[in-house]
Amino acid sequence: MQNLVKVFKALGDSNRIRILKMLQERPMSVTDLTAILGISQPCVSRHLRQLKEAGLVVDERRALWTNYRLATTAANEYVPSLLRCIGRWANQDSTVGEDQRLARRVERRGPRRRG
Repeated sequence: MQNLVKVFKALGDSNRIRILKMLQERPMSVTDLTAILGISQPCVSRHLRQLKEAGLVVDERRALWTNYRLATTAANEYVPSLLRCIGRWANQDSTVGEDQRLARRVERRGPRRRG
């Protein structure tokens, strides 16, 4: 029961649902999500931490970036079903549609070189 409560608490914020919907399309970094959501980097990081603790997302380090993606192996039995439902429900929200348009335009840029 405690795992279910943790998942529902993680789903209790519209920004976290928007993050899940974007990660349904492709893995993203905190920088990508910050640009799309229009909220601060620390705030995005806190949302991702809650989603990770609930078993909804996983992170993987690639070079200079840490990418987040939806969890493919469920940390608990509720996750796969809930992610499918959220994906369908969120499609009906206009904010999610705008997020998806912005996500297509977000381009990851590496660190600038001086010289």
